[in-house]
Amino acid sequence: MKKEDLRIVYMGTPDFAVASLRALMEGGYNVVGVVTMPDKPMGRHGSVLQSSAVKQYAVSVGLPVLQPEKLKNEEFLEALRAWKADLQIVVAFRMLPEVVWDMPRLGTFNLHASLLPQYRGAAPINWAVINGETETGVTTFFLTHEIDTGKIIRQRRLPIAETDDVGTVHDALMTMGAELVTETVDLILAGKAEAIPQEQLMHEAETLRPAPKIFKETCRIDWHRSLKHIYDFVRGLSPYPAAWTEMVDAEDKRQVLKVYQTEMRPASHTDSTGSLHTDGKTYLEVAVEGGYLRLLSVQLAGKKRMPIAAFLNGMKHLPLRVE
Repeated sequence: MKKEDLRIVYMGTPDFAVASLRALMEGGYNVVGVVTMPDKPMGRHGSVLQSSAVKQYAVSVGLPVLQPEKLKNEEFLEALRAWKADLQIVVAFRMLPEVVWDMPRLGTFNLHASLLPQYRGAAPINWAVINGETETGVTTFFLTHEIDTGKIIRQRRLPIAETDDVGTVHDALMTMGAELVTETVDLILAGKAEAIPQEQLMHEAETLRPAPKIFKETCRIDWHRSLKHIYDFVRGLSPYPAAWTEMVDAEDKRQVLKVYQTEMRPASHTDSTGSLHTDGKTYLEVAVEGGYLRLLSVQLAGKKRMPIAAFLNGMKHLPLRVE
C-alpha cells in the first residue's frame, strides 16, 4: 500500500501535536480526519470559545474535525468508524478507551516525549529537566490498556544542556517527534514495525521515574534543597507553568514571585537558607545549600516577566527572604 492510500486519523490538541500533523500533510500522507478536544470557554464570562492549536491547523488545511466530550459516545464512535481509518496516530491528546484505539486494522500508535519506559505520564519534558537529566527523547509505541506501556516502535535521543529549559527542550522534541511520526508510518507501511515490549528496555536495578501531572503546589520552590536541584527545578518549569516562591519583607508582607531563569553561584557560606542578598540595582540572589542562586528573570503577580534589574528598580521595599 502507498502512503497516499493509507487512511490515517490523527488525534492531538496542543502546539506540540501540530508539528507532527503538519509533517504528515506536507509529506503527502492521507490524513482523513482529526480528533481534538472541545473548544474551551475563554474571557471573563467564558463567552469566547478558543479552539485547540490542532483544530486551528486542521481547519486551515481543510481537514474534517471531531471534538467529542466523551470518547465512548456512540455518535462520536459512529463518526469515527465512518472515516474507515487504517491507522490512528495520537500526539498529546488524552487516554483512549479500547473501543477507540483498537478500531483501525493497523492499530493506533502514540508519540510520547520521553525515552520510554522512563517518564510515563502527563508531563515528561518537565520532569526530565527537573530531575537534571542530560538526555531525553521521543518514542513511538502502540497503544494498549495501560497508559504509556505499549510496545515500542522507534526512539530518538536528544541531549539536554545544563542551560536548557522546558521551552527549548519542548521545541526540539516537537521537531524530532514530527520526523519520528512519519518514519514510524513508513515502517508500518513497509511491514517493518517490529515493536518490542518495554520490559526489554528495563534493567533490574533501574528505577523508573514517573511524569505525573503538574499542579500549582508542585511548582513551589523548596529553598532547603541543594543549589543544583533548585536550579534544575526552575528551568524544568520555565516558561510554563513557572516555579514560584513567596517573598517576605521587613514588615512580614508577602508577595508571590514567579522565577523563570537563574544562575548557580557555588560557594561556602553561613547565611541562613532563603535569605536574600542584593545591591538593590543589578542582582538578587538567594542563599541555599551549596551556594547562592542568582535570580535573572522573574514576574510579580499582575505584572509582566522582567529582568532582575527592572524588578529591583520597581521595588519600594526590598524583600529580606523567600519562603
